[in-house]
Amino acid sequence: MAGHLRPSGGAAEKVDALDRRIVWFLQQDGRMSNTEIARQLKVTETTVRKRIGALVGAGLVTVVGVPDPAIAGLTLSAIIGIRVHLKAMHQVSEQLRGYPEVRYVGLSTGRYDIIVEAFFTDQEHVLEFVTSRLGALDGVTAVESSLILKVVKFSYEWEIERE
Repeated sequence: MAGHLRPSGGAAEKVDALDRRIVWFLQQDGRMSNTEIARQLKVTETTVRKRIGALVGAGLVTVVGVPDPAIAGLTLSAIIGIRVHLKAMHQVSEQLRGYPEVRYVGLSTGRYDIIVEAFFTDQEHVLEFVTSRLGALDGVTAVESSLILKVVKFSYEWEIERE
């Protein structure tokens, strides 16, 4: 998987061409049956089932249904940059994990210490979240939120070498 980040050592290095091809098929259609993948790859269904089980078990692949946030009335999204006292970084990020609005929490370098993606019902919800929820967290020193006006691309897919 040249050019892509992957952990050194461990389970990721045991991924072979067949595993990558199975993942590629799942990226095209996450509901594709093991039988259909096996037919396409000219291997047994048992092989595909075991390979997917191993990939999931190793934490290298997660198979989930991803609902549109609008289904829950969450029609506004924001990227929020948070600066914190460095000694509070882990504590603040753990608290953010528990907020239902938050879909992504990343510790980062650069201008912000923590980057959050969150979904809201409206601007009042954003205001309440930023002022009452983030403002109440010990260690937070600054918050900058950017509302997403339009999503041009949203994907969990990336190039998998098919060999």
